[in-house]
Amino acid sequence: MTMQMRFTFRSRPNLTCCPVKHQSGYGTVAEQPRCGDRDEAVVPRCEIRVVNGYDIIGDVHGCATKLAQLLGDLGYTPDDTGAYRHPERQAVFVGDLIDRGDEQLRVLDIAKRMVDNGTAQIVMGNHEFNAIAYHTEHPQRSGEYLRARCAKNQAQHQEFLDQVTGEQRERYIEWFKALPLWLDLGELRIVHACWHEESMRIVERELGSNRFKTTDHLVRASAKGQPLYEAVEVLLKGPEISLVDRGQPAYLDKDGNRRTQARLRWWKEGATTLRDLAEMGGTLTTEGGARYPELPDIQVPADERSFVYTDPVPVFYGHYWRMGTPEHLMDWTAHTACVDFSAVRGGTLTAYRWSPGESRIRRENYVPHTADVVAQNPSG
Repeated sequence: MTMQMRFTFRSRPNLTCCPVKHQSGYGTVAEQPRCGDRDEAVVPRCEIRVVNGYDIIGDVHGCATKLAQLLGDLGYTPDDTGAYRHPERQAVFVGDLIDRGDEQLRVLDIAKRMVDNGTAQIVMGNHEFNAIAYHTEHPQRSGEYLRARCAKNQAQHQEFLDQVTGEQRERYIEWFKALPLWLDLGELRIVHACWHEESMRIVERELGSNRFKTTDHLVRASAKGQPLYEAVEVLLKGPEISLVDRGQPAYLDKDGNRRTQARLRWWKEGATTLRDLAEMGGTLTTEGGARYPELPDIQVPADERSFVYTDPVPVFYGHYWRMGTPEHLMDWTAHTACVDFSAVRGGTLTAYRWSPGESRIRRENYVPHTADVVAQNPSG
């Protein structure tokens, strides 16, 4: 039996009380938030820190042992507050800290302590958003939650429900509400699933920023048909393209759910056909259990290709359950890099080490945690 709670938004603390300066490769300096949504019991150091590079960390999904190993490999060590800290660099989490893995509380403690103390930043993942909606009762519909408590949704969220309970659960749900939907750090960008300017403009128009502030914001972000819902779906889950509308069969996803749409490869600049744009992976099957057939090489209308990223600023994202070593044009391009390599499903918890002045993705900057090997040599 799951615990039922109703949460309200609290006023967010000052996010700029401890400024962090990012040292650009071109001699400019931009201030970034230092201490985030901190606990009153945690008093972070409030000196001005110079950040000389970012380590963008993929979807953790409750894998705390792998996270601690990766942070150690990257040169982060616990300080006197318990927060992992690098002398010059700052970590950035792409979201999806929770669900699936068996070390949820330790992951949350590590990540939140780092954000509170200015040694990391974070963007919201779809699993954090789903958790907020699952635990937020609709203000006009007693007993109904913004995310349906059906068997499928509960199964996806079960590890969090089992491991994070009572006041701890309330505390972390409140923290999730304060997370930004994306970060633009000038020379690099971070989002959970898709960087899409039009969706971001909708979010900023509806919310006044890139963060949720009220329960009404969450209601509209959870209601299909609302512009805010569609925008958040793109940013946190990625755009999709219909297969059945083009005469292709439905398929079963990794969890056995029937799907009629495929994720769209928004990172693949120059792609124009269904075969190039639809992200199908290599193990998907039809409803009958047969291997899903190769998609036809038919043209996709320009309006459905508007999601494709063409900017020269590097963007980093997670979400897509990659496996093996980073593959050129699939996992990384000149200006996009996925850092989700399925840590919780036997894959690798991976980071990308970005340094000031780096305007193109370099494969050798991917870093695996100690127990795994991802990529050591440039390619493509």
